Amino acid sequence: MKSVPVKKPFAFLGKALLVILACFAVAACSSSGKKKEKFAYVERPVETLYRSATRELERKRYDNAIAYFEEVERQHPYSAWARRAMLMKAFAYYQGNDYEEAVTAIDQFISLHPGNKDAAYAYYLKAMCYYERIRDVGRDQDYTNNAVQALNDVIRRYPDTEYARDARLKLDLTFDHLAGKEMYVGRFYLKQNKHIAAINRFKTVVERYQTTSHVPEALHRLVEAYLELGIIDEARAAAAVLGYNYPGSRWYEESYKLFKERGILAEGSGKPKSKPAKLKKASETLDEADMSNQEALEPPSPDELERLEPRGNAPQSPIDEAREPL
Repeated sequence: MKSVPVKKPFAFLGKALLVILACFAVAACSSSGKKKEKFAYVERPVETLYRSATRELERKRYDNAIAYFEEVERQHPYSAWARRAMLMKAFAYYQGNDYEEAVTAIDQFISLHPGNKDAAYAYYLKAMCYYERIRDVGRDQDYTNNAVQALNDVIRRYPDTEYARDARLKLDLTFDHLAGKEMYVGRFYLKQNKHIAAINRFKTVVERYQTTSHVPEALHRLVEAYLELGIIDEARAAAAVLGYNYPGSRWYEESYKLFKERGILAEGSGKPKSKPAKLKKASETLDEADMSNQEALEPPSPDELERLEPRGNAPQSPIDEAREPL
């Protein structure tokens, strides 16, 4: 007796699925093969490879430029072109906003060629990789701290270069950002009535970031926090420093109002002056504030931090030279 075959209802679907998967596999293999063929190892003159890399860089095809620079390193590893290509590859990563890869390439260049004439630019480019990722004050400041360290490296190692001059300006802006972070957290603690925690943040700004634009507000917030705690002497000390250094500021006026509202103005204290006399000596600190002299004196106004233009105005790099033959 013949056995009757049993029809499997999903057999056809299973076969169709296998066919589709096979097609995808073939397509994937062919596409990966094309990528490999694009930069397969074909011995080419170093000048040709490097010229192709710089041409792709100028056209903002950063992935292609990186691949050509890597070919220069791979095919001609002991040439001067390879050293230059290593730094140019880092620059291409940087231009493509791939900062982590840029830092890795820069660290490789520095470790292999620490005495190279372009080492100063390598350190500067590394600092920019952190500087351009600085986040707003409400977020984590790891990149800001890394930027401070990298900018200080440039200044310490190459103090007389154009990179160091630009790094000093950017370092001031970076400190201003870190001070802004401390103020952000301090204000939060103050609103939550956590006065001790707030005071610690504001004192950090006054003591560590003295040249930033946040110091006047930090001094006022110290006055505010100390008065809330009933520590009048400490509030007077902070107000004295504020009045001594920033008498025409909005924050001195606010502190003056706080003392007036509580009826604790010191004898001889006056209203904030718009044009007081110039200081004849260095500014006082919190610890050195003279409680007997509450009258405000105007110091030389601190220079405003210069706002830097976009990266186009940064110091000229070796990149322009890199487009020329050795």
